[in-house]
Amino acid sequence: MKTSLGLLLFLALSAVVRWPTQAQDAASQLLAAVGGLKQQQAEITENQANLDQKIADVSETMRVARIFMSRAGGKHKPPPPKPK
Repeated sequence: MKTSLGLLLFLALSAVVRWPTQAQDAASQLLAAVGGLKQQQAEITENQANLDQKIADVSETMRVARIFMSRAGGKHKPPPPKPK
């Protein structure tokens, strides 16, 4: 009985000593995951800004092309929508 009581006491103490270490590991893993998510969010924001800039550049190029086409006497308006 003393052996089982001693073993039980040893297991309880080892669990108490080990628990804060696991909590710290979990906290550090959580902080690493949050840091990774922040980095991914920054990359996504940067990529979206680049896409918006490219779309604006293409729109401006199309506007200028339509202006030159209309000055040359060409068809510069988009075709009318097809009837349903």
